[in-house]
Amino acid sequence: MGDQKSMMVIGGQWGDEGKGKVVDLLSGSFLAVVRYNGGHNAGHTVRVGERKFALHLVPSGIIHPQTRCYMGAGLVIDPTALLTEIDRLSDEGIEVEGRLCLSPRAAIILPTHRALDLAREDRRGEGKIGTTGRGIGPAYQDIAQRRCLRTWMLATPAKLRDAARDLMLRHNAELVALFGAEEVDVDEALAEVMAAAKRLAPLLREVGPEIRRHVDGGDPILFEGAQGVLLDINWGTYPFVTSSSCLPGFAAASCGVGPGYLGPVLGVMKAYATRVGSGPFPTEDFGPDGDGLRDRGAEYGTTTGRPRRCGWFDVVAARHAIQTAGIDALALTKIDVLDGLKTLKVCVAYEGPGGELVETVPADAELLAEITPRYVDIPGWDGATEGMVSEETLPEGARAYLDFLEDQVGVPVALVSTGPRRDETMARGSSAMARRIAKILSGA
Repeated sequence: MGDQKSMMVIGGQWGDEGKGKVVDLLSGSFLAVVRYNGGHNAGHTVRVGERKFALHLVPSGIIHPQTRCYMGAGLVIDPTALLTEIDRLSDEGIEVEGRLCLSPRAAIILPTHRALDLAREDRRGEGKIGTTGRGIGPAYQDIAQRRCLRTWMLATPAKLRDAARDLMLRHNAELVALFGAEEVDVDEALAEVMAAAKRLAPLLREVGPEIRRHVDGGDPILFEGAQGVLLDINWGTYPFVTSSSCLPGFAAASCGVGPGYLGPVLGVMKAYATRVGSGPFPTEDFGPDGDGLRDRGAEYGTTTGRPRRCGWFDVVAARHAIQTAGIDALALTKIDVLDGLKTLKVCVAYEGPGGELVETVPADAELLAEITPRYVDIPGWDGATEGMVSEETLPEGARAYLDFLEDQVGVPVALVSTGPRRDETMARGSSAMARRIAKILSGA
């Protein structure tokens, strides 16, 4: 592999941690960025000056003109949604042609997948998971059932047409028989898929050989995860999770390379916590503090616009994510949202329904929903952190808060974001990750 210095950026909470900004910030120092999981249910927001880019499938590195972007086999791709995103980026002056490659082994989301997603969620009633209705879960289900359409078919129109028609007819039968829902117009849906296929076929390229070529040539890779560890299909708050693995190891499987290509893991977490959709959230604040975090942090989903549930930083959940995913250091975002609060709460332990100490995130989501968080109060700070780029200029209370979190979670907080723009960021401390980030921020 040579002397490669690749890196991974993953979410350490329930998604929406600010990975888009972190990947955009770091990817200027990488010639290749790879997205390895999920679909267009994920949303990354990137701000460059006064410009704002909302990304869903395309890797965040696309904003940098020298960076080549790859989409791995572990993704599920809605062809129309991907084209819409590419066209919007082009309209905004971001050149995509020749810089974006799509694995021929990814799965295709069909219009009937979207219909099934909505019908299943509606059937759950009060037990809704909170899916985005984009067809992600049904597409991953078809992968497991070995009947999905794969993206190599985009380049073989006759095979794609026959296979898509057959699978959508099966989906329609399920819609009617299982959910009493209306059928999708297969001819109309097929026209949508075929029109997109013609334009997307030139993007197809095996991702593994490209990654090996980059690394063997001395160009490290930045691997970009979607969602977060607490939404992982195996290690998240199941069943209130996404349908793919969000852990670093899945990147190797998705891209067709060995784990040695991946590099150290930077986990992104907010200075507080948020969650979209249903599911247990031990530190959720239902009072004015939670409302204030939502308002100050503009906590509304990039993909759906749904208001996010807001609460306090959860050390137990953070340790679970760090240990499960092998996170080497943290990037802490949105510390500026806490400016002006007199007291901050941090959950340092869980108490079970019988008063017992629960030391980790339980596998039983119902038990997690009954958890009582044990908080410690941390003094807030009066000064503003917004826009600061040096740890020395932070208010004393903000520095103390960062020191406390770092001590509690057991890994260094190497990057701190003080606002949504690229330049509102600082490296912190002297860890190997912090030194590397400092070098990137300095342009060296």
